[in-house]
Amino acid sequence: MSVSNGTIRIGLVGVGKIARDQHLPVIGASPDYTMTAVASREGRFEGVPNYRTLAEMLAGQGDLDAVALCQPPQVRFSAALAAIEAGRHVFLEKPPGATLAEVGILVEAARARGVTLFASWHSRYAPGVEPARQWLSGRRIRSVAIAWMEDVRHWHPNQAWIWQAGGMGVFDPGINALSIATHILPPFFLTGATLSVPENRQAPIAADLHFTDAAGTPIEAVFDWRQTGPQTWDIRVDTEDGLLVLSKGGSVLTIDGSPQPLLPEAEYRGLYDRFAALVRSGTSDVDLNPLIHVADALLRGERRTVEAFTD
Repeated sequence: MSVSNGTIRIGLVGVGKIARDQHLPVIGASPDYTMTAVASREGRFEGVPNYRTLAEMLAGQGDLDAVALCQPPQVRFSAALAAIEAGRHVFLEKPPGATLAEVGILVEAARARGVTLFASWHSRYAPGVEPARQWLSGRRIRSVAIAWMEDVRHWHPNQAWIWQAGGMGVFDPGINALSIATHILPPFFLTGATLSVPENRQAPIAADLHFTDAAGTPIEAVFDWRQTGPQTWDIRVDTEDGLLVLSKGGSVLTIDGSPQPLLPEAEYRGLYDRFAALVRSGTSDVDLNPLIHVADALLRGERRTVEAFTD
């Protein structure tokens, strides 16, 4: 489905916290989109047609150009494939799927159908990330330390799906750190991991990860969902020319302790600007590197049982 002029008529699937906090406000404020419909079994959004399912929305909204999928990753594949086969462009909330293979199928389906598929990584659009990537380019990196620690009770209250197989547990926020790291650093790979899994859950609540690259650079990452008080989202990169620190999820950048001037925060606006550009150019953007690192950690990581977790 080609969209060259006018706004992109978009429908949103899954009216949960991330949709209300980020997607709906950004779509409503963007000149590139017309909010056309939503589909959700639980939530509703006033001012547009509301459907119970994506199938009902696709059948009822023949003028729909694109859909944004905000459901849990375990059920996203079937929805994305249905939208692609119906000729709609697809925006995938992160992570793009529960497995690498299913996302690969979606890539081929989108190519065959001639529609855009966008695997979004919102943390890459934090204001400090691109300046950090540019500053690090060509510099010799000595070591990297990543700390991504937050309170799951605050950010994911009563979300049972996130603890189930495919929900990824602490890798749901941790993949944000990996999305930044894979954007600003040379390619790297996992050498070891320890995953802490509550005795009453299927997914980890914490992870200690060890990576390196072709040059043998030590890259350490600690993800933890048990932090209370101030949250920690930091990436420290020690180079031969000084220490670069991305903090607060990439919204603050310092080099050798000196704060760098940055643009205002606009992660999801950046995502939707990118999606609009992809739709109008007839191209896709599906980078699987962050998900590959999660898959490697889950495959290779040593699991240890910790005390039960309760919401």
